[in-house]
Amino acid sequence: MKNYTVKRYQENDYNHWNAFISHAKNATFLFHRDFMDYHKDRFEDFSLMVFKNEKLVAVLPANRVENVVYSHQGLTYGGLVYGEKLKLASVILIFKAILFYLNENKIFKIQIKTLPSIYHNKPAEELNYALFLAEAQLIRRETLSVIDLSKPNLIANGRKEGVKKGMVNSLEIKEVNDFDDFWNTILIPNLEKKHQAKPVHSLEEITDLKRKFSKSIRQFNVYYKYEIVAGATLFESENVIHSQYISADKNKNETGSLDFLYHHLITEVFSNKKFFDFGTSNKNQGRILNKGLSFWKESFGASTIVQDFYEVATINFSKLENVIK
Repeated sequence: MKNYTVKRYQENDYNHWNAFISHAKNATFLFHRDFMDYHKDRFEDFSLMVFKNEKLVAVLPANRVENVVYSHQGLTYGGLVYGEKLKLASVILIFKAILFYLNENKIFKIQIKTLPSIYHNKPAEELNYALFLAEAQLIRRETLSVIDLSKPNLIANGRKEGVKKGMVNSLEIKEVNDFDDFWNTILIPNLEKKHQAKPVHSLEEITDLKRKFSKSIRQFNVYYKYEIVAGATLFESENVIHSQYISADKNKNETGSLDFLYHHLITEVFSNKKFFDFGTSNKNQGRILNKGLSFWKESFGASTIVQDFYEVATINFSKLENVIK
């Protein structure tokens, strides 16, 4: 494509990539190569870097499965990452160059998971418009329960009762630097019992990520009579606190452990942040809503934003030929 050159990320691009991510208007620490590469044995990396006159202007965290490229399946969110000076017309041309590059390399589809707007450092939905022009198909939509921490939020009476139970039971909340108690005592047993599943991150992986991103990955545990009864693993970016894992023992309703913990996190620990993201309450690719889980989050004052997933045929680069006048 004229003006833009697309190339695959290589290991010797590590510093260049990370330096670019640190100044992008729509990036978080999840796009740092140290985070992306923790599970590189599970994914064939196909991340792309886009240059204009040898200057890096955009990156696309991605992986490949056969002849389809995905906006990285190992990350919660993704999409095209770029700086604040890049104009809408340039993003359209960059996306066109990416589609052309993929098509030339016999990759016929790309799936994009968008970065929810609350994670933007500045408005950054240029890619959404480019996807529309390229006739991308919406294939999935997740709902995220989000609290705007800059606004007053009404907490439901049920949650207040839970907080009171926590106080009556003299629950103690501690931020800790290790994950062993939460993973082994609470999280792993609960996921196995309720969903026959395991955490996305193994204990070894989350421990290693904490070492690399000590200020961005935080663990809070709740103790009753010196025994752990609940916990939350949180990912902290510039504007958002994201609840990556939430779990408690079987007595959570009697002790009020989760209500007590989240009230503390929302009203005290992270009250200076812009948003608190509880994450999704969906299953089956967004087509089923866990009503109880969604209700619990909304009871803290959360409301809904969506995260969209698109698929576009790479041959559709041709549809971006004459859209800029």
